[in-house]
Amino acid sequence: MESMFTKFLLSLLLPGLFVVLFTRVTFNHVVGLVLTVALIAAAVYAGYTNTWFLYIVNAASLTVGFWYATTMYKRSKKAETHENE
Repeated sequence: MESMFTKFLLSLLLPGLFVVLFTRVTFNHVVGLVLTVALIAAAVYAGYTNTWFLYIVNAASLTVGFWYATTMYKRSKKAETHENE
């Protein structure tokens, strides 16, 4: 059986990292967020996440990951704009 600590740690780190990864792959921060939410929804449906505490930790990690992906996306667009001048 998985321990609650392992589930907590993975819920704290992975959703945010997935948002950033999918943003880097798709070059769009909203698509990265949607793909990550779909992945988490599939995990919840499969029964891997089963407590409200883990839902809240997942949501917090998604929020932080989306914030970072948005700043990364804006920085990339700004650098691209300056490069074209």
